Amino acid sequence: MRKVSKNVYEAMERLSDREGVIGALAIDQRGSIKKMIGKYTESTTEKIEEFKCLVSSELTKYASSILLDPEYGLPASKVRDKEAGLLLAYEKTGYDATKKGRLPDILDEWSVRRLKEQGADAIKFLLYYDIDDDKEINEAKHIFVERLGSECLGEDLPFYLELVSYDEAGKTGKEYAKVRPHKVIEMMKEFSKERYNVTVLKMEIPVDMNYVEGYGEEWVYTREEAKAFYKQQAEATDLPFIFLSGGVSMDLFKKSLELAHEAGSNFNGVLCGRATWADAIEPYSSKGKEEAIKWLETEGTEKITSLGKVLGQTATDWKLKLTK
Repeated sequence: MRKVSKNVYEAMERLSDREGVIGALAIDQRGSIKKMIGKYTESTTEKIEEFKCLVSSELTKYASSILLDPEYGLPASKVRDKEAGLLLAYEKTGYDATKKGRLPDILDEWSVRRLKEQGADAIKFLLYYDIDDDKEINEAKHIFVERLGSECLGEDLPFYLELVSYDEAGKTGKEYAKVRPHKVIEMMKEFSKERYNVTVLKMEIPVDMNYVEGYGEEWVYTREEAKAFYKQQAEATDLPFIFLSGGVSMDLFKKSLELAHEAGSNFNGVLCGRATWADAIEPYSSKGKEEAIKWLETEGTEKITSLGKVLGQTATDWKLKLTK
């Protein structure tokens, strides 16, 4: 068991439900949400902020916590349900595509202390990582995360590290699906080291469900092979870890959690974003606030509550991994 401070332990309790499961709603998107709204109308700061507020006020009733960004999301943090914890993102959106390595960067105007002053119960940082990239690039990322971990340690806040794998050589689709388990599991091992001071790992599922036997039209892994990768992933860390939805449909995401449970994965929850609220963008942008509220009160609520039911049947208590 990893030992954490009393403050970090209590913050983790605020971010999870009574069973110690993290059912977090994610709407820290910036560039992508601007593009999504921009398909239908002018994507102004006011519209982005208002949409985030609508999602927060309507859906945090059914979530243990919400992940927001300090650039557009602070108004939404003020209208979340009183029982919902708050994670704030610390990374700049996207990455510099003109440079090799998808190098990380923090928001210049913010520090962990300043995010804490805005009510953050935890800090989230997104890191793109290819375990097979040049040693110099990955070492720079290791040092960067060490700094982040030290800053969170200094402010006595949980550090949620979101790891997104990729292939610097350019593999995508079916070819990338073949190497994805290796990349996801090995980066999980790396950032589970105590030197990074990570509290919770926010992970991709180790396989591409579109290429699992029985889930997609063609497959790279049999169902049993997929389950073995889920088990290997769980055994690669002693930290609490949660799954990100990665932009897949809610139906496929729920199926991936059920398969994880069947495989014996002891994951501790989810941070689910677009799968929950993305379809509210069109009514909000085309017809206005009231139509978006109607969608969130009906379809949005059904999506998040159905996910909650699956979590209740599949996820495990993070307190089995952390002690104060």
